[in-house]
Amino acid sequence: MSTLAHTMMTAARSADSGLAGPGELDRYPYAEAPAGERAALRSWEGSDVDLGRVSRRGSASRGRGLHGQLVQQLGQMIVSGDLGADRPLVPEEIGQRFEVSRTVVRESLRVLEAKGLVSARPNVGTRVRPVSDWNLLDPDIIEWRAFGPQREDQRRELGELRWTIEPLAARLAAGHGREDIQQRLGDMVEIMGRAVGQGDAITCSRADAEFHSLLIQAAGNRMLEHLSGIVSAALQVSGGPVTGCDRPSEASLGHHARIVEALASGDAAGAETAMRQLLVVHPEVERVVPAPREH
Repeated sequence: MSTLAHTMMTAARSADSGLAGPGELDRYPYAEAPAGERAALRSWEGSDVDLGRVSRRGSASRGRGLHGQLVQQLGQMIVSGDLGADRPLVPEEIGQRFEVSRTVVRESLRVLEAKGLVSARPNVGTRVRPVSDWNLLDPDIIEWRAFGPQREDQRRELGELRWTIEPLAARLAAGHGREDIQQRLGDMVEIMGRAVGQGDAITCSRADAEFHSLLIQAAGNRMLEHLSGIVSAALQVSGGPVTGCDRPSEASLGHHARIVEALASGDAAGAETAMRQLLVVHPEVERVVPAPREH
């Protein structure tokens, strides 16, 4: 195994991976919060069990203490419809209900405003904006939608978007001959193969996400690169079928390997075809994204 593959597999198993363990899906990491604030935030978790999972995943909360946690809480509540445009979001009221400072509330609302979820206007206050104004390509909003009431629409839309982005990226990557990236893609396939054999879904999922991110980089299109975060978010919220790691199969690994082989030989059409086959390797995905029509 290459050094990169060994390092990645070791890191994925480390205790500080940041992923939720058994019984932790509905729990925030409150190490930075005083006891009173921990209790307050915990009491405002949503009633939907699935919604609680996002609190461990969204990028806004990683390593940012109460500010990140409040962004997650308010963001989830807005996306789920628990907070609507019928009344303003009063910072003082939010601070009291969550027992956090005005500074934390103000910073959190600014983040949500940047995501298009809320708007603040003089004499009107801060209000939730309509869905048409949301930045639906924001990774946090993708995750919040995927684990809220809009989960089916979100997963379908992500599948359709991936069907557009990734086959094109594979075709373009075959024409660029980036040997360094091709080597790393091969490493990711090796990691996934070993992880599947060991039943290590975490390592497999991480290698899979890295594979797809590298492939988009290899396309040599900067606009496509900006969409790599969407693909990463899609892999995290897809529930397994798209990645093939929760229910690993030789077919999934084979398609990954064929993509790498096509890139190495400069076979653009072969790379595109292998990617389309990968995206429909499981029945659940095929219902979301149609297979290519035969002409």
